[in-house]
Amino acid sequence: MKNIWITGASRGIGYSTAQLFLEMGHRVVILTRNTQAVEGLSALYPETLYICTTDLLALEKSEYPDFPVDILINNAGALVNRPFSDITKEDLMKVYGTNVFGPIQLIQNLMPKFSSDAHIVNISSVGGVTGSVKFPGLSAYSSSKGAMTILTECLQAEFSDSTSWSFNCLALGAVQTEMLEEAFPGYVAPIDAAAMAAYICGFALNNHRVMRGRVVEVAMSTP
Repeated sequence: MKNIWITGASRGIGYSTAQLFLEMGHRVVILTRNTQAVEGLSALYPETLYICTTDLLALEKSEYPDFPVDILINNAGALVNRPFSDITKEDLMKVYGTNVFGPIQLIQNLMPKFSSDAHIVNISSVGGVTGSVKFPGLSAYSSSKGAMTILTECLQAEFSDSTSWSFNCLALGAVQTEMLEEAFPGYVAPIDAAAMAAYICGFALNNHRVMRGRVVEVAMSTP
């Protein structure tokens, strides 16, 4: 049994990923503001699911359970679809706070709990990869996800010599979720949340044995 910690698991890819890990028999710690959204899972897995009330914009208020961190999946994301000229400071604080600053602080907070071979998986976007197709209205979102891809590489360089921790990043393409609808209303993606969750679970459990500090594009379409 692995101890899996996941942010942003109240809906979409994160929810499906948490559900699949639970079905596989692992212990899952969901870090979320929206605890009501995962009460159904809690009823099904009372012995292996722990819900931790967490706001990535106010992590100093969080209290963490006394479990080790074998896998941390930074999945939570915020998106603003707005022309660059209209983006406000509040927009930037929401997007960067959720997508970049929050994960940085969470990693710092949880480091004392990391197991000897902990695997940290940062969920990014193909839009955050240099050279990929970019779209109007998503400058805040895509640039924040670009920060996460570079952060992943930096963290691996920081800890490669002193630990056996692995940091990898999955840059996802279009997946049929509520967030995709916010970015591209009416678009139908070729992959649903359950299919992507299956890939993320397998990657998180196994790929740190063959790669470290990598940014992996996982996309059928963009969008």
